[in-house]
Amino acid sequence: MSKIRVAIIGVGNCASSLIQGVQYYRDAKETGFVPGGMLVDRTCQLNTGGNTGFLNMLERERLDSKKKSKTNAVVSQIRNRGLDIEADNVHVGPSDYVPWQKDNKVCFLRLESHHFGDVPTTLEGRLSVEDSPNSAGVVSDAIRCVKLALDNRIKGSLVAPSSYFMKSPPIQYTDTEARALTDKFIRRYGKKGRGARKPKKKRSPLAMLTRHHLKID
Repeated sequence: MSKIRVAIIGVGNCASSLIQGVQYYRDAKETGFVPGGMLVDRTCQLNTGGNTGFLNMLERERLDSKKKSKTNAVVSQIRNRGLDIEADNVHVGPSDYVPWQKDNKVCFLRLESHHFGDVPTTLEGRLSVEDSPNSAGVVSDAIRCVKLALDNRIKGSLVAPSSYFMKSPPIQYTDTEARALTDKFIRRYGKKGRGARKPKKKRSPLAMLTRHHLKID
């Protein structure tokens, strides 16, 4: 009787989930692979606060531009991953003025998606920050970049800093790309003699006259 050869092949007995745990997402790159091919169907971000910024947003005409800039910031990051989403499926912006919150801003976030087998998945989160200090650091760095531009006689839109510090820049990059470009901008113009254009020295009319029209023995 001939021999029968048997091979046992193993992969494991405890499969990973398509939706990974917190540890995975904590260290994941923003442009990295999304497990399970999750596609964003709908998302909303509702913000409440008690400072004058939220008070001003009670005037609907002021709210309109704010909502557009916040929506653009979210949609652009989805599109940078090669995906798309209908405008009606994104709602981002200040929602209401709550006086007792004062400078505390609370964000309620909901994201709906689907993955393998068209299985729906929903993620909800809540974020609470002190609004003014949260923006102060960003504004301070933006001012520093503007000062570098002034010192180097640069005019027009600062595309790199704008893409990193603002929600609706002229050109939208991922946060990682924007930070790298901003670092490059600072390295180039932040050190004297490295890419900086030195301002021309101004001569007085008298000095020019002495050099070109008078003979000095």
